[in-house]
Amino acid sequence: MTLMSRRSFVATTAAALAVSTSTRAQEEAPRAGGRLSFVIHPEPTTLVCFNTTEGPAIQASTKVVEGLLSYDFDLNPRPQLATAWSVSEGGLQYRFELRRNVKWHDGRPFSAADVVYSVGLLKSAHPRGRTTFTNLLEATAVDEHTVVLKLSKPAPYLLYALAAGESPIVPRHVYEGKGDPLQNPNNRAPIGTGPFVFKEWVLGNYVSYVRNPNYWDSPKPYLEALLVRVIPDGAARAVAFETSELDLGGSTPVSPLDLERFQQVPHLGLETRGYEYSPTLYGLEFNLDHPILSNIKVRRAIAHAVDPAIILNVAWYGLGERTVSIVSPTLKRFYNSKVPTYGYDTKAAALLLDEAGFPLKGRWRFALTHDFQPFGENFRRSGEALKSALATVGIDVTVRGQDFPSYLKRVYTDRDYDFTFHPFTNMFDPTVGLQRFYTSDNYRKGVAFTNASHYANPEIDRLFAEIAVEADAVKRKAAIDRFQEIVADELPVLPLMLSKPVTVYNKRVVGHTVDSAGPQGNFAGVWLRT
Repeated sequence: MTLMSRRSFVATTAAALAVSTSTRAQEEAPRAGGRLSFVIHPEPTTLVCFNTTEGPAIQASTKVVEGLLSYDFDLNPRPQLATAWSVSEGGLQYRFELRRNVKWHDGRPFSAADVVYSVGLLKSAHPRGRTTFTNLLEATAVDEHTVVLKLSKPAPYLLYALAAGESPIVPRHVYEGKGDPLQNPNNRAPIGTGPFVFKEWVLGNYVSYVRNPNYWDSPKPYLEALLVRVIPDGAARAVAFETSELDLGGSTPVSPLDLERFQQVPHLGLETRGYEYSPTLYGLEFNLDHPILSNIKVRRAIAHAVDPAIILNVAWYGLGERTVSIVSPTLKRFYNSKVPTYGYDTKAAALLLDEAGFPLKGRWRFALTHDFQPFGENFRRSGEALKSALATVGIDVTVRGQDFPSYLKRVYTDRDYDFTFHPFTNMFDPTVGLQRFYTSDNYRKGVAFTNASHYANPEIDRLFAEIAVEADAVKRKAAIDRFQEIVADELPVLPLMLSKPVTVYNKRVVGHTVDSAGPQGNFAGVWLRT
């Protein structure tokens, strides 16, 4: 089977399995009890995601803390901690009616004061929250169960940014007046309003949760316990699925070759839905403070030297699709396919490198180090493929791996990196998903998943300021198109592919993918067949 046919085979079969499983689940009554074993990788750095966008932390956090809203597969808002909402004419005031009789896991009542505090915390601490709430003038608790957000300018994306994984609501009484929120003990032993209560975190092994008996959506949750496993080795994860040691894992938790093999394993299924809220592109992020990579001709040469098809099909086994813009093609109302492109052309790459002042000296022109995110073997394979590709034009690449905390420190605090293969999560809107990677005010040392390239262009800053408030859809699309054209020309980031993640599940698990959050959902409705 060819690589391209493998991709089609996996996607088609996964969709068929999802439909058949969903139909069967609708015919069965939920069963209470049992423990779900859910795998994430790598180990999260926190269990409350108010200050990070790392996927494993979000998957762990959302089982305990909740958001004001959730979103169906078409990104339509649905109630969670808010039961009703309205937006004023002109878009400068948002009003939320909050769910009553909700308690934090320590027994304290949930109230509007918690929402007001959380919004302020997200604005200051969350990598995307600074953008999401940039126009927020004031958050007010009108009464115990009503919150009003007043804006200085419209924010056409705001109503879509209130999911638990994006804007979690945390207990004010646990954080306020207790020092630096980033160092609060609650981040490692969280108290929330969600369906599961934190029990313990055994570093390098698992995070354990138990059923919340006082959950507001009774009789949910159905599970008695949830064990979030940390298994660093991909082959070990695959074996654990086959032996039923693991029940569920999102974001393609095993090798694509294992996915193909899993088609023939009777008790395992694959699901491709549940990633609509946060489509993710992968590409190269260059450190523009580097004396070589600051040269635009060098970046364009690298773009010509890298064949995206090789990265996609060799490193990722076809589980994705080629893209030319940093905006995901799945966001059809924003995507611009007519941006500057760089076809695979090693002769053009060599000429650009000569023009940039880096002729061949023997075999090499210069050396670079590539740091890959430690999120699985796909990233390592991508690094090796990039090393091979750039060697053909005389660039000597060292591929460097490290654990996740070391990676974050190297790239975002120490800035001791040359270029990295990085996920660029678009989210549901470029303002929320992409602004943090490109605007000059989002260059923030020590803050993960922001403008690590140190890209600065006043026109991009101006365009994003316009995009953030423009209510006219045609004018907003024109500004988003122009943003895509400029960054495709200047290449602080070289987009290569759109990922197509897969959830692996044991067929005894029902209700794991019910909306656009997928494995980032709270699992309140998950139950186990006997």
